[in-house]
Amino acid sequence: MTPSAYLANYPEPPTDAAVADARRELQAQQEQLLALSEKIASVEDALAQIVVERKRAIRDLRREKLVLEEKVTYTKAYISPIRRLPHELLRHIFLFNFDDHPCCAWVLASVCTLWRRLTLSMPRLWSKIRLVTNQSATADTIRLWLERSGDKVPLDIEIYLRVNGVSSEGSSTRTRPASPTPWLHPPSPPPHYVIPHPAGTAMLLPPAHTPIIVPQSPSHHDSWGSPPPPSSRNTPQAQRNAHWGHIAIFYLIEQMHRWQRFVFRFDRQFPSMSALKSIAGDAPILREFEISCAETIYASEWPWIPSSSPATSIALGKLESLMLHHVPFKWSSPIFKTNLRTLNLRSLPSNHLPLDRIMHIIASNPELESLTLHFAVALPAILPLVQTSLSRLRELTFGGHYHMSQLADSLVLPSLEMLNLDVEARDPIEDTITNLLQRSNNPPITRLSVSYGSTSSSTLYYGPGGVVISWGFLTDLNHLQSLSIGGTPLEPFLTALGMPDEEQTHWACPNLTTVAMKSCHAHSDGIAKLVQLVEARNPESGSATMVNGVIPTRLQHLELYDCATLGQDVIEWLKKRVDEVICTEPSSYVRSP
Repeated sequence: MTPSAYLANYPEPPTDAAVADARRELQAQQEQLLALSEKIASVEDALAQIVVERKRAIRDLRREKLVLEEKVTYTKAYISPIRRLPHELLRHIFLFNFDDHPCCAWVLASVCTLWRRLTLSMPRLWSKIRLVTNQSATADTIRLWLERSGDKVPLDIEIYLRVNGVSSEGSSTRTRPASPTPWLHPPSPPPHYVIPHPAGTAMLLPPAHTPIIVPQSPSHHDSWGSPPPPSSRNTPQAQRNAHWGHIAIFYLIEQMHRWQRFVFRFDRQFPSMSALKSIAGDAPILREFEISCAETIYASEWPWIPSSSPATSIALGKLESLMLHHVPFKWSSPIFKTNLRTLNLRSLPSNHLPLDRIMHIIASNPELESLTLHFAVALPAILPLVQTSLSRLRELTFGGHYHMSQLADSLVLPSLEMLNLDVEARDPIEDTITNLLQRSNNPPITRLSVSYGSTSSSTLYYGPGGVVISWGFLTDLNHLQSLSIGGTPLEPFLTALGMPDEEQTHWACPNLTTVAMKSCHAHSDGIAKLVQLVEARNPESGSATMVNGVIPTRLQHLELYDCATLGQDVIEWLKKRVDEVICTEPSSYVRSP
């Protein structure tokens, strides 16, 4: 309705009577409007109440649905085939999984209540500790693991401690030397390790190809570097970092009588490292013992098993494998008189032992099968060195001080298969190798490494005395399959392995399949010699030339690190002839005239 149509019944201009009628009409309209508003509100309230009731009903129905769905899930789980397996058979399945995945107990215990109950009732599933941790993580993970393993099951323990600290680079304090150990920064643990989280929980590591992520934490005081700011010295985090070793080692030593295998590795010195001193006492079932640091530490003598006096009575009757890297030990300790099968020692620079005492350690273990010794400092022998025969030794590695080569001159190794000599270059090493092989009745060596581990691109072309002057001894190594060399002139080595000349009656190392060279400096014809070697042993078609009835095996693996600038064309040619070629060229190579 338009305003003009509505006001058509009222006179214009309004009279007093018309205004009075309009006011009465207005009052009636307002009363009707109020009544309608009340009705609308009443209806809306009723609708809202209906909505509330229906929503409540829907929630109740959904709740009933969830309960019913849970019941359906529980019922399906109850009637599932795996549920019908006898518990004893399920335990056997858990044990099969445990053989391949030592940390499987953490996963199995989180599947369901039944599996958790079964897992916690099987101490053996918790008997292999595989832990990658740092000082910021709680040591209660170790305590919990040990508690769940019971009190009788033998323990197989591997712990990798990654020390979080301020690097000493650029500090005014003394600096750390670079780590020479095989497991450089950071140590790479095998798969199926557990990483503890700050809250104390743990998770199973992914396969080895997946990066391992350790929770980050604030830096702690590194005793080698500069101290942290004063405000951070007394924080709870710093206190935890300072005491982690004491707490963890305390838990572990309590179960020392159950140790069957104990491996503890850390990458650098840490504040609570002195806790290792308390590793003392009997370990009657211990078969393998290892304490290793990737870097040299500064420590005085420790009153622990490897430093025990000869008169100390220690039950280590089953110890077969011992590895000590950059930790204190004494040559006369009873731990070296347990008839070891595997011995691996890397001494501290402060540990100055004469050769006869090092030989005493060797002679005390005539059943050795693998021997690795690296002494940064070795003193001349006080007592005469006695020739020692190790009839079962298959792997020998000597490194460090140049006096270490004299130990090889006193050994007879008729079963030797792998020889690794990485001593300082003072005298030619080929005489040592030749005499060792002749004295040992030419054992069937399959792997030989000479100065391969510690060489660098800064090595002089001809060091003091050189590393190897003549490679003639290679002609006697008919069983050799892998050869690694470093820090020696490249051309004489390649010539020795190439096509026999008029003076040679047969191929050198006819069974050789792997050749690795590091920091072997090449002269002008070094690359040509390399190509000639590959061409002779790996011709494009057919087999190599037969010499005196012998055809050499084709090379399958070739490595060159910081030796010469080959060029992309030469590398591509090598890859066509050799199955696997790895080459890193020196960053600043100067061709020799």
